[in-house]
Amino acid sequence: MIAGAVYLGCIVSPPSLMDDVDAVQAQIARNMLISGDWVTARLDGVPYLEKAPLIYWAIAVSYKMLGVYDWVARLPVALSAVALCWLTGAFGVWAFGERAGFYAGLCMSTGVGLFLFTRVQIPDVMLTLAVALALWAFLRALDEQEPHPRRWALVLGACLGVGLLLKSLVGVLFPVAAGGIYLFLTGQLFSAKTWRRLCPFSGLLLAILIAAPWHILAALRNPPYFDLTLRSIPGEYHGFLWFFFMNEQVLRFLNLRSPRDYNTVPRLYFWLFHLLWLFPWSVYFPAVARLSFKPVDRAGRTRLLALCWTGFVLVFFTFSTTQEYYSMPCYPALALLLGSAMALGGGGVRIGTRVISAVATCAAVAAIALLILVRHVPTPGDISTALNQRPGTYTLSLGHMGDLTVPAFAYLRAPLAVAAAAFLVGALGTLRATGRRAFLAAACMMVLFFHAARLALVVFDPYLSSRPLAEALARAPAGKLIVDHHYYTFSSIFFYTNRSALLLNGRFNNLVYGSYAPGAPNVFIDDAQWKTMWLGPERCYLVASDFALPRLEKLVDKARLHVVAATGGKVVLANQPAGP
Repeated sequence: MIAGAVYLGCIVSPPSLMDDVDAVQAQIARNMLISGDWVTARLDGVPYLEKAPLIYWAIAVSYKMLGVYDWVARLPVALSAVALCWLTGAFGVWAFGERAGFYAGLCMSTGVGLFLFTRVQIPDVMLTLAVALALWAFLRALDEQEPHPRRWALVLGACLGVGLLLKSLVGVLFPVAAGGIYLFLTGQLFSAKTWRRLCPFSGLLLAILIAAPWHILAALRNPPYFDLTLRSIPGEYHGFLWFFFMNEQVLRFLNLRSPRDYNTVPRLYFWLFHLLWLFPWSVYFPAVARLSFKPVDRAGRTRLLALCWTGFVLVFFTFSTTQEYYSMPCYPALALLLGSAMALGGGGVRIGTRVISAVATCAAVAAIALLILVRHVPTPGDISTALNQRPGTYTLSLGHMGDLTVPAFAYLRAPLAVAAAAFLVGALGTLRATGRRAFLAAACMMVLFFHAARLALVVFDPYLSSRPLAEALARAPAGKLIVDHHYYTFSSIFFYTNRSALLLNGRFNNLVYGSYAPGAPNVFIDDAQWKTMWLGPERCYLVASDFALPRLEKLVDKARLHVVAATGGKVVLANQPAGP
């Protein structure tokens, strides 16, 4: 119920699709639905070969059922988050009992990380759901009291196939490695009885039947078929299989992928950030150390598997490139351990509750102080006027957090007030309470805080999304559309207008490789070509960031740059006045 209120409540009145991956995923799904080609993803007609397709299919099916709207595009991720919270709770009930299972579900549904990283259209929550179900099925297939081990073994195989269609090889690697380490530690790795219960051949066949058709079709439609080149150089095209597996899996892990359109979180921060991603429940991590990990009963076996599960995911990314959300697949394991510790209680849990109270008090004081500090600060225009843009940080998931300034909080008075109220609820509710009452108070604090975060996203909408510009284009006379810079920079323009466009100086990052595919449309132009078009007789529109205006004014006379609309630090320009 808590998960449903938190996630589906944010779907009822969400901010629009943001520029970047949000609108990219949504538009790819729409392109698939319109074209009937559900194999090769395309952006602006250019093959987009780097991602597995299941999230596109889920969005496209949602469109087919409910229509093409931005909130519909968000449904698969939101519903996956709800399902993940329910699954974590059910897993905990099966392993530890009702109370610990409830706490595990509470940790999953009200932790910062899951909420934060499901505001963006990435398939990681869907992958996490597949991994969690796979490992629960793994334990149930091995459980001596389970009357239908073969069914659960087939569920495991199905989850591996689904994982391949969500995030490729890691969708198989995470559950297989975690399960393998568990079998080794429990002395079951070489037991014939173990493998009879796991039915590896049947499970493998099912996984292949689920995942192989798309891989085969994608390879056949995007030749060449086999290329083992170990270099990744712009301008070279080696087909789908090379790019999808060699470039996106092997070379990315080794940090040799081209184009290098991503950044990496320092390893120490990557580990320490889990104190934030699992907040407020991460305060109970010390209590986890008191738990028994001996595989003598169902609870001990689950804890040991959770440890193997978490350990492998974190160590794997310690030796790879990392984004803040990459470790999401281990959140359910950590939630299970935390729920088990919370149900057990003890001194560590009581101390953790006092820590929540202290942190919530400090956060409430900080929010109230910010409200007082900006109470008389004017708020002209939208929030973009008060932000300090740092584009170099945007390759990280939380890169835009660095844009915040103190004056920007004047635009966030309502979210700040709700956040302050949330933290006061948490501080007072956990001040003297213990056990279930304290946990529920902390959960209520997080639900209120998530609502504050949603309100803040609405305020940021003109800055993070280009929907107002797209609406202005829809009202303007017909003309050729040009987008300055990369597709991702104004991806919501493409979604809300449902138009193709020329990309001015945009042949880099994600679209480079597909642009060299046979038959790819030439949608890329440079400054000289743009100048010729702009000074020609055809009406043209250009979507650009404010900081691009000085460059554009050097290319054409300022009088030829007619402003159609401007918002969020972005502008739509026309080469001709709108007319009477």
